Amino acid sequence: EGDIQVVGQAATGREAVTLVQQLRPTVVIMDIAMPKLNGLEATRQIRQAVPATRVLILSAHGDDAYVERVTELGAAGYLIKQTSAHLLAEAIRKVAGGGTFFSPTIAKGLQQRHTKTLDRQGRAQDRDTTLSPREAEVLQLIAEGKANKQTAAELGISTKTVEKHRDRLMRKLDIHDTASLTRYAIAHGLI
Repeated sequence: EGDIQVVGQAATGREAVTLVQQLRPTVVIMDIAMPKLNGLEATRQIRQAVPATRVLILSAHGDDAYVERVTELGAAGYLIKQTSAHLLAEAIRKVAGGGTFFSPTIAKGLQQRHTKTLDRQGRAQDRDTTLSPREAEVLQLIAEGKANKQTAAELGISTKTVEKHRDRLMRKLDIHDTASLTRYAIAHGLI
């Protein structure tokens, strides 16, 4: 495409955030499944650091929960990886121009979802499962099999702080073991 220029490529989410801060591209094409910092958190950090840069998600994950989450984080569009090159170029142009773009299959299935829990009387109620940026980072590293000490070193925080984040995650998500935290992270696209 003559009017589209690739100015950088990143292998990890952290590298993507750093490159965007340096290069200030108009559009970033982001995958959700990225090592070291997943695409969800990278999108949030990019939108916070360089608000003028638009993020277009290109992912194999096409379910509504991913779409809802990335749009909450500020992504301007979402395409599934089976998208044609022609449609990808069209999406880049539209997002660069300030619009939004979703794959036709994504657009059809887009709907609001809420996590429900039951109170003691068995009534449905909303449960806040929104993770802070740091909780999301800790959860991703836990799910990647990192020990508390490794997580602390990678994030530049104390082991005690990692343990507090882990405890808070388990309480917030009503999850009681590492294997379930890992399943949650996988199901919600954090790894």
